[in-house]
Amino acid sequence: MKQKLLFITICCFFVLFGFSVAGYAEESQVVVSASGKVSVKPDMAQFGIVVKSDAKTADKAAAETAEKYRRVQDALRAAGISLEDAPTSSYTVSPRWEWDQSQGRSLLMGYSARHTIMVKVHSLGKTGKAIDAVVQAGADEVQSISFSSGNEEMLREQALAAAVVNARRDALIMAKAAGGRLGQLIEVSVSQPVYGDRPSMEPMAMKAASMPAPTEIAPSEQEIVITVHSRWRFFGTSVAK
Repeated sequence: MKQKLLFITICCFFVLFGFSVAGYAEESQVVVSASGKVSVKPDMAQFGIVVKSDAKTADKAAAETAEKYRRVQDALRAAGISLEDAPTSSYTVSPRWEWDQSQGRSLLMGYSARHTIMVKVHSLGKTGKAIDAVVQAGADEVQSISFSSGNEEMLREQALAAAVVNARRDALIMAKAAGGRLGQLIEVSVSQPVYGDRPSMEPMAMKAASMPAPTEIAPSEQEIVITVHSRWRFFGTSVAK
């Protein structure tokens, strides 16, 4: 008897479960993707500095590069950039080989030392001054400059909120055009933000003599775009109240 009751209970569960799944699968929905966009005016900059030296021995190449590094870091302090905002990005000392055609083999010509510093400037107005300072101090390269904003997280939240508002607006329009009304939100997901036209500058090999005028940095505005994907319940005219 107990087995019979258990069997009936299980059968009822699957019948009810089947109705529930079928009901959900047949439910009318409005599916919408929409984006939110905010403009960002950069107020910070980041760029790389390279100091390097070639010498017959590894220790001499390293010593000459170390001296350049010290002068560049002193120049950054004078330009108002702290040591914490100018850390080492990479450092290498490696042999320099050249192919000798007559001997048919590579010959050791010396050693190269290369020290890269990644500089972060929190006040955009200091960027040109910092670049001029390191070039005059003996930097061999100033690498790609990129720009960002200290308010990016707040602006990302604004773009996200705008995307959800736009998704609901579009869903309402679609539901009305279809002759029904919009129900509650079922699901919403978000894509990673896209930074449109992120300002940057190409790498530069620079010498103090080639820069008689102060360097000016004026990045353009950029955009943060966030897209959301949403599903809403839809009630047709026949069931609308």
